[in-house]
Amino acid sequence: MTEEIDPIDLEALEESPACVLVFNASDPSGSGGLSADTLSIASIGAHALPVVTGAYMRDTAEIFDHIAFDEEAVSEQARAVLEDIAVCVIKVGFCGSPENLSAIAQISTDYANVPVIAYMPNLSWWSEDQIDSYLDAFKELILPQSTVLVGNHNTLWRWLLPDWSSERAPGPRDLARAAYEMGTPYVLVTGIQMPDQFIENTLASPNSVLVSEKFEKFDAVFSGAGDTLSAALAALVATGTDLEAATKESLSFLDRALDSGFRPGMGHVIADRLFWAQSEENETSLDNAPEHGKGLGDFPLPGHETRH
Repeated sequence: MTEEIDPIDLEALEESPACVLVFNASDPSGSGGLSADTLSIASIGAHALPVVTGAYMRDTAEIFDHIAFDEEAVSEQARAVLEDIAVCVIKVGFCGSPENLSAIAQISTDYANVPVIAYMPNLSWWSEDQIDSYLDAFKELILPQSTVLVGNHNTLWRWLLPDWSSERAPGPRDLARAAYEMGTPYVLVTGIQMPDQFIENTLASPNSVLVSEKFEKFDAVFSGAGDTLSAALAALVATGTDLEAATKESLSFLDRALDSGFRPGMGHVIADRLFWAQSEENETSLDNAPEHGKGLGDFPLPGHETRH
């Protein structure tokens, strides 16, 4: 007997969350990578379509190694979902190899009407040869497809303006001009050092500064901040927010996520991408947590503390 399939509810389909296709590596610590992307995008109210480009070997303190997926596996993951689901934005994180970047560039070319938010992380944990080949491929293949490039000021400076000779540090517009030469119209520069323990984050084009937000530095070292910010920006753009407003909201989202950050291990602090779900009334302190196995009937499960 053939099972009847319910007809598609077109009205419900139109009301479904905006979808963001995300290329990034799996991060077993939950600090960054696809973990940060998926939580951030969901927290904004969009739906993440995570494409695994590889896997980090890391803890909350440092990255020890990375294994990249084969480019065909990356391409087949993405194309399978693209043939099924309408994608509003593509986010490109760390993709592990020039071959994967080539596959992603071909996909973004085939879907040229979809904006691309590209994030360049700090790759200092990698070997110099791997860094150079990856950065060259990213510049040649991904930047011509990108709408916004997101990155830390020092990271973008070393990459885009390696021969910078002025005594002053390059500003956001200088970096935007360098990115524009590669085909990227906007750059979101983070971590610009300011006096009195402040940092500035700026959205710039070659001709103007569109958004500039100043935040006080946190007295902690964080992992995954860049992935969190770029994923939030991608989600906000996907939901129809204009770029300037999306930049301001994503920076505010990151600031609040960092302010609510937690340290699950012995390493760095992780941003709480679900900070809005915290409830002081429902938080359970370790002192008041139930004894293991008490009050659980025939199911002696260990008690635990939940933040949300």
